[in-house]
Amino acid sequence: MLLVLTGIVLILVSYKGSTINDQQCTRMYYRAATNKYNSTYPLTSPVYSLNGDISFRIAIISDLDTSSKQSDGSWVSHMRKGWLTINKEHSKVDVKLDEQDLLLHSDLSLKGRAMELSDLVVFNGKLYTCDDRTGMVFEITQDNRVVPFAVLNDGNGHLSKGFKCEWMTVKDEIMWVGGLGKEWTSTKGVVENLNPQWTKSVGYLGDVQHHNWVDVYNKLRKFGGFELPGYLIHEAVSWSAVYNQWFFLPRRASREVYTEEDDEQRATNILFRSDEDFYSIEMSHLGPQHNTRGFSSFKFVPGTKDSVIIALKSEEDKGKIASYIVAYRIDGTNLMKEFKIGELKYEGIEFI
Repeated sequence: MLLVLTGIVLILVSYKGSTINDQQCTRMYYRAATNKYNSTYPLTSPVYSLNGDISFRIAIISDLDTSSKQSDGSWVSHMRKGWLTINKEHSKVDVKLDEQDLLLHSDLSLKGRAMELSDLVVFNGKLYTCDDRTGMVFEITQDNRVVPFAVLNDGNGHLSKGFKCEWMTVKDEIMWVGGLGKEWTSTKGVVENLNPQWTKSVGYLGDVQHHNWVDVYNKLRKFGGFELPGYLIHEAVSWSAVYNQWFFLPRRASREVYTEEDDEQRATNILFRSDEDFYSIEMSHLGPQHNTRGFSSFKFVPGTKDSVIIALKSEEDKGKIASYIVAYRIDGTNLMKEFKIGELKYEGIEFI
């Protein structure tokens, strides 16, 4: 029996001689027809103070790289929650993080690595993250379990390797997931493939499409003067429905060839803004540049009409790892002094 529901094809198979009757079909159709996108954002109601301040619940997520593996054979990531408070003039931001991290566990891995979580995003009324080793998109449940939602294969989607996801955002009720945005190279800068220059779009029912963004990333490089052998590395990208623009905060930027050692000193403070079709691009800067601290995630603060962002910065310098948090207006005005979160690599932030 074949049932078509507005673009969804359900194959209904009889089992041991039984069939699905009209009443059961009606119930299935009703569930499919009412499965609409949940636009709730953020997930927790904000807290309003008498002086006009507004406080939002936030969360940050860690990428521990090889340190994510535990002695019991599982893999973990640290998630820490907290509060972001913004005053009514949108001229000052304050962040207070909870004292303790929550540990998220998974038994799924690829070649002995897993739970290297790169970003957070609220989508369809739920919280999601992505593992840059397995390419697995997980839902983080309210009781702090990670549940597989979609698998992102590398490049054009016809590869067995997981996609090295680095950023997540929502555009038009679709989750967009992107990679580094530069060619995959050896430690000495020799180009091996273009797989990190693909992006993925994920529907709220879990359907995945693969998009070639080589031209998009190269347009940004050309506009900023970072064409080959130079490069940009992207880990912080968001779509603004207010401005109808893409916002990119590259983690690294260089006009010289990539090398693993030199790359640690090439953090940047650049902001790119582009229209939906990448015909019009603008470039500016946010705050002072620090050569070892680059943007790893950012989100627009709710209620500010996308004029204020909260951002994470990651630092990996000669074996030293640290994370920082900072707030800006998109015109570059600093609204909160950058401060150190800790000596873990936190790579995702979201309002929850």
